[in-house]
Amino acid sequence: MFQWICNSPEETIKFAEKLAEHLSPGDVLTLSGDLGAGKTTFTKGIAKALGIKEVINSPTFTIIKEYDGGKMPLYHMDVYRISDEEDLGFDEYLDGDGITVVEWADNIASWLPDHLLKVEIEQLGEKKRKVSLFPLGDRFEQICKELMHDENTRH
Repeated sequence: MFQWICNSPEETIKFAEKLAEHLSPGDVLTLSGDLGAGKTTFTKGIAKALGIKEVINSPTFTIIKEYDGGKMPLYHMDVYRISDEEDLGFDEYLDGDGITVVEWADNIASWLPDHLLKVEIEQLGEKKRKVSLFPLGDRFEQICKELMHDENTRH
């Protein structure tokens, strides 16, 4: 596990931007945290790094939002209301040509790849957040180590 403290939404966005610089098509990130923890804010940072200009908001009622127009597509999922048994074509996204960010990923655990990056966001105050990364797979482990040594992500 790797942890960072972000003292504002802007720092959370900057941290996610730095992470996104290391991501490749087909990468999957899972986001967990209480309501209002900053999952959508984190996703905004990923989108910003990809050059996506669209407004990023929570896909709570649409399940999947696709954002194009950047270096690669961003697939933002909120599967809170989905069960593991439902086949909504997740594999098309998870094996796709973009970055996939999944909120409430435990609900579709059987659909997730073996190699992914789990991101947990915890509220420590009104604006302060603890971001914990749990890499599954050597590539994501290496990405986390590089982020640890990047002066722009250390607080």
